[in-house]
Amino acid sequence: MCRNIKTLFNFDPPATDEEIRASALQYVRKLSGSTKPSAANAQAFDRAVEEVTQATTRLMASLVTSAPPKNREDDAQKARARSARRFGSREAG
Repeated sequence: MCRNIKTLFNFDPPATDEEIRASALQYVRKLSGSTKPSAANAQAFDRAVEEVTQATTRLMASLVTSAPPKNREDDAQKARARSARRFGSREAG
């Protein structure tokens, strides 16, 4: 899975439309192998991003969980700690 696509479900506050679209864009970029499609492919690329955005929005609205919502800042701190363990602290350099 692409590391740039973030989990969007079960956060407080919920994922925004912009976050959902950004994830859809990353997904389409990954599948197509292109960050910026050629003029010949731009319409298909943009249509795919829109369709994935809509499907993701529907998915997010239909998912249920009994788990308490996650906190974005807590998750960000955990990610920074994992990164520091994996790559070393920036302060060390």
